[in-house]
Amino acid sequence: MNNNNGRLLSLDVLRGLDLMLLVGLQPVLRLFLIELDCEAINDTLLYQLDHAEWEGLRVWDLVMPLFLFMSGVTMPYSLPKYRTQSGNGKVWIRIMKRFLLLFFLGMVVQGNILSLDPDRIYLYSNTLQAIAVGYLLAAPMVLYLKPWQQLAAIALLLLIYSVPMHVVGDWSAQGNFACTLDKELLARFRDGSVIAEDGAVIFAPWYDYTWVWSSITFCCTVTLGSFAGHLTKSGNGDRVSTAKKLFLMAFVLLVAGYLFGMYQPIIKRIWSASMVLCSAGWCYLLLALFYWWIDVKGHTKGWNWLLCYGCNAITAYLIGELINFRGIAASLLYGTEQYLGGWYHVLLAACNSLTIFFILKFMYSKKLFLKV
Repeated sequence: MNNNNGRLLSLDVLRGLDLMLLVGLQPVLRLFLIELDCEAINDTLLYQLDHAEWEGLRVWDLVMPLFLFMSGVTMPYSLPKYRTQSGNGKVWIRIMKRFLLLFFLGMVVQGNILSLDPDRIYLYSNTLQAIAVGYLLAAPMVLYLKPWQQLAAIALLLLIYSVPMHVVGDWSAQGNFACTLDKELLARFRDGSVIAEDGAVIFAPWYDYTWVWSSITFCCTVTLGSFAGHLTKSGNGDRVSTAKKLFLMAFVLLVAGYLFGMYQPIIKRIWSASMVLCSAGWCYLLLALFYWWIDVKGHTKGWNWLLCYGCNAITAYLIGELINFRGIAASLLYGTEQYLGGWYHVLLAACNSLTIFFILKFMYSKKLFLKV
């Protein structure tokens, strides 16, 4: 069942879960588990609430791919319709506006703009920018290619990404081709870089995320999401069959991803091709489960609290990343730290998360949605 605005309710709920984990639950739960200091729990749950140091895929590594994937799911609903109504030129104006706005907001979130410090201007280093680039590169495939052609294009892009990754350099954090290309192209504008007194650019050894070459695989993640959107859109009359197709895609991608992972390491920080397949498989599985439970079985009640996040995902991300409400809680709870010890910081994090939720809840109740 779709919600009142004609949107896919399962998608909004799943997006809400993703953002709730990012800005609501994880910051609190992580501090809670650290303070609890239970080795048996922390070795599993706390381990999954952090990113893999390099190779591997943990639960927390799926948050960003899911965000990109869901941005792709909406594309078959919006772009072809707008193109039909307004023409080819205007649809590309709309695409470029969204790309530029998301890219700029990514710089704001990263602090590159608000710091007003030219030495901190890094061009490409944020989740919103990955979504922007993935969206821009996926758009022509959604508009001009048939669904099966999109899958073929994804396979070709993964091959293009993989060849130099296997031929040039190695799979280490600083020795892979994507990292080398980032340093060459972004140079001083790469995150973690500083300029020495002699004018040379020094790259921080701890920074191992890549963006330029990984744009190819960002596009693949978004396009795989758009294929899921095609399935849900075209199969609206037979939702049971659509759910089965989503489950089948999840199975195929997970098998392909983990098998390919034996040949190419699964590394989120460089968005490796094997990571694309594995993460997309998990995204398909999550979407299939939510689609089956909500849109097929009709269990539509009780999701409004997640819709507060899901219908204002960009707002939730911006507020969660830019504004720290812990100061308000610290003012109200002044003097209690001596009694609470380390739990005081858990309480501040919880108050921060609740404040974000109530802001989003207010916006949802007033139908205030940030459109990007």
